[in-house]
Amino acid sequence: MPDTDKPSTDQPSTAKASENKPSESPPEAATLLESEDDGELDLPYWLTSTEEAANTTFFQMMRRLPRLLREAWLLAWRAGRRTTAAVLVLQLGSGAAAALGLISVVGVFDGLLQSGPTPERVRAAVPSLLVLIVTLALRAVLTSAAATAQGHLAPRVYEAAQMRLLDLTTRVDLATFDDPEWRDSMERARDRGIYAAQQMVDFGIGVLTNVVGLVVAGGVLAVLHPVLLPLLVLAAVPTGWAAVRAARVGYRSRLRLVAVWRRHHMLAELLAAREPAGELRAFTVRGFLLTEVARLLRITTVEEIRVVTRSVRSNLLGQALSGLLTGLTYAVLLWLLWTGRMELAAGGAAAYAINIGIGQLRELAFSVNRVYEQGLYFSGFQGFCELSELRAEPSPDRRAPARFGEIVLDGVTFSYPDATRPAVDDVSLTLRRGEIIALVGENGSGKSTLAAVLAGLYRPQRGTVRWDGADVAGLHPDSVRDRVAVVMQEPTRWPLSARLNIAIGRHDRPASMEQVRASARAGDAHDFVMELPRAYETLLSRHFTDGADLSGGQWQRLAVSRAFHRDAPLLICDEPTANLDARAEHDVYQRLRELASGRTVVLITHRMASVREADRIYVLDHGRVVEEGDHDELMAEDGLYAQLFTLQASAYQSA
Repeated sequence: MPDTDKPSTDQPSTAKASENKPSESPPEAATLLESEDDGELDLPYWLTSTEEAANTTFFQMMRRLPRLLREAWLLAWRAGRRTTAAVLVLQLGSGAAAALGLISVVGVFDGLLQSGPTPERVRAAVPSLLVLIVTLALRAVLTSAAATAQGHLAPRVYEAAQMRLLDLTTRVDLATFDDPEWRDSMERARDRGIYAAQQMVDFGIGVLTNVVGLVVAGGVLAVLHPVLLPLLVLAAVPTGWAAVRAARVGYRSRLRLVAVWRRHHMLAELLAAREPAGELRAFTVRGFLLTEVARLLRITTVEEIRVVTRSVRSNLLGQALSGLLTGLTYAVLLWLLWTGRMELAAGGAAAYAINIGIGQLRELAFSVNRVYEQGLYFSGFQGFCELSELRAEPSPDRRAPARFGEIVLDGVTFSYPDATRPAVDDVSLTLRRGEIIALVGENGSGKSTLAAVLAGLYRPQRGTVRWDGADVAGLHPDSVRDRVAVVMQEPTRWPLSARLNIAIGRHDRPASMEQVRASARAGDAHDFVMELPRAYETLLSRHFTDGADLSGGQWQRLAVSRAFHRDAPLLICDEPTANLDARAEHDVYQRLRELASGRTVVLITHRMASVREADRIYVLDHGRVVEEGDHDELMAEDGLYAQLFTLQASAYQSA
């Protein structure tokens, strides 16, 4: 993808390099741009609020930590209550064993350092030593069991977060997909939020583990001598400060690289995909695109090196200060022993506890840092969930009628988010059972949007849609859509078998193979499906082994078959023959006329000859219905419909 923001002075040289040196190594070309980012690292406007979340201080982060941990544990609790409870119990049991072990260390030192012959001192230390060995073994077993439980919990949390995101994404109003704010929120939640949810639980467990260990070591130190405990905490503060600082730098860097990464991934995917491979070679753009990808990679490389350098400096300073304060702690311990304020046995146990406590504090700083960092992404995930819940479709209990006599639109107006004018503006029309209704008009006239309103995909901002007098706004949206079959202009190419691509049209009830074949014959798809390697069981995707792909026209006929299989009272066809040849188009329209018996068909097409036999034709212009009638009536009016029909018909007439 060319960079439209790139200075024009670079364009000729880039084009020349692509033309004269198509085999040039991309990294060599990228080195020319090593120090240039062309504004690529400017923070996108839609991420400014997210950047503010990264600019918190160490103490602000500490205040937020309890809430983050609570949210992480609530998520874990919802994902697996028994497993979460097991992790908590096992971690607390491991901490209790560690506490007992530290206390036994005092007994070991007390026995070894008492007066008398060495054998007697060893015998005096043996009971405490046995307790220490048992507690160490018990702690190892409990820690291993806790790790196993955590290993079971983490994938469940990821699964729960993934399903929550997909559930909310598929429950929002369809118009929400046209809202840039929501889409940006979804991208952030999907790219990092789901993974962050799992990481929040993992590192939250790490925080709990380290807090338990720290409480144990701190409790022992407080008993041995109170002055040692604040010194122990003070020794870990620089490490925590450095970790949080490094996290902020890394997070802000990732925000700056979002646009670069997305462009790089898009281009890299296009370079490796099958669909654009032919055009890529036909236009000989390989060298240009490789150079563009290399330029984006160079930007990320330079930025990541800068971040690593700053993080290393922060960590080096933090570790140095932490080392000095640790030395101060040991110096105070020696002073206590020197002045007789602490017994030698207690001093040995204190030294052991300080060593353990320093380790736990450093691990705690690491875990807190990760919780804070992942919490920033997790906040984006939660923000998306909250936003999507607000945008979720209302779901009344009332169901739509199984069949209808007529559908009436009265003064319906619908606008897309941030649109300057309505896509459908004050439209009133009536659809009766068994009719074929055609919607015609130029591009952008509102035909497809009006069809989406009829299908229950969009809710109008003004006006009503009534099924046999029942306002659709008071009906469960899925019950309305269950009564509608839609053939899209560009149908979704589901990576499923040919059988399931048809049967998905009525997924709520099992379909026999004979029913699937009948639907395929109705949509003129049976013959080409039988020619596939495994007929109806062939996977329709070449991304997988033994998969097959279809032509555009074949996918279109499969979509028509899916609509036939749905067996709905309202059939909406949005350019259903756009990818078909003339003979296939004629066959499909013939089948649609047969299907219209007892059903209502709404037909959207630019091929005016296809609508001549429609019972009623609505002509739209800029979202409004400007003409209405059958073919003969509209031709007699000599209005927009007559102009469009005559213009298209003239193309088929000989000069």
